[in-house]
Amino acid sequence: MDKESLIAALSPDLKRIEEALSAVQASQVPFINEVSHYILFAGGKRLRPLLTVLCARLCGYEDPQIYDLAVLFEYLHAATLLHDDVVDGAEFRRGRRAAHNLWGNQATILVGDYLYARALRIAVEKGNFEVLDVVTSTTVLMSEGEVLQLLNVDNTGLTEAEYEEVIFRKTAALMAAACECGGIMAGVSPEERKALYEFGRRLGMAFQITDDLLDYLGAAEETGKGIGTDFREGKVTLPLLYALNAAEDPDRFRLITLLRDLEPSPETFREACRIIERWGGFTRARQRAEEEVKGALSALSLFPPSSTRKLLEDLTRYLLVRRK
Repeated sequence: MDKESLIAALSPDLKRIEEALSAVQASQVPFINEVSHYILFAGGKRLRPLLTVLCARLCGYEDPQIYDLAVLFEYLHAATLLHDDVVDGAEFRRGRRAAHNLWGNQATILVGDYLYARALRIAVEKGNFEVLDVVTSTTVLMSEGEVLQLLNVDNTGLTEAEYEEVIFRKTAALMAAACECGGIMAGVSPEERKALYEFGRRLGMAFQITDDLLDYLGAAEETGKGIGTDFREGKVTLPLLYALNAAEDPDRFRLITLLRDLEPSPETFREACRIIERWGGFTRARQRAEEEVKGALSALSLFPPSSTRKLLEDLTRYLLVRRK
């Protein structure tokens, strides 16, 4: 399925997710509404709540309340974006000025905290302890991921296993939880619940690896942020990690020097890209993303063929060719 057909097929669910987001976001503090609306309605893909809805439907659950539950995953995601941008000093998010550049670090962090709390409140309101357990456990993992990423800035000795731990906590855990909770609401068996979790985890790993590639190979007008942001911030993501492990001196020493440049220029970044390309960093990262997609599709194979499973499969494959 091509991108346009995929969007058309997902459009009814996306519309209902937007409606649910608008209905539940209101706070009694107008300023909170202003900042949260800015991040929530800045053009996000709604992938996480969409996964909850589709995984629930895959398992036969069609109750409209799934949309109200699903939006908590967008709240959690938005909260991490607000906090990330403060920690990273990001200038842009989704093609617009990052929230902290408009309202300051303190206010932005506090609104991020509100979104975390609001997500947890939605989970409580649903009255399902298993959902609440998954959501709270995932929030802990996400917080750990943010700390691990910060601790590993400029860590050129980062191992692939350590990188995987960071992206699992930062990205994949939330997607796994979104899928698992869809299954919980449908009352699935333990085996099906495990398969949904594994699908979301592998999907999330592929998503983040693709994101890491786009930071080097994407276009600013498509990604909504400056290309090379991760490199300038000293983040050792998978393409760079593979190149560092494969490269011999003087290329390896030069790559480390470029990464630690406190004021990198566009040419600095272009030179780093040439070295990463020369030592297969981009190729190996693409291959790894493809492996994760295969794993996600394998997890879905537990469920009988259906239009919903086909839609989830098409969405999974799309991650490998997306440009933002």
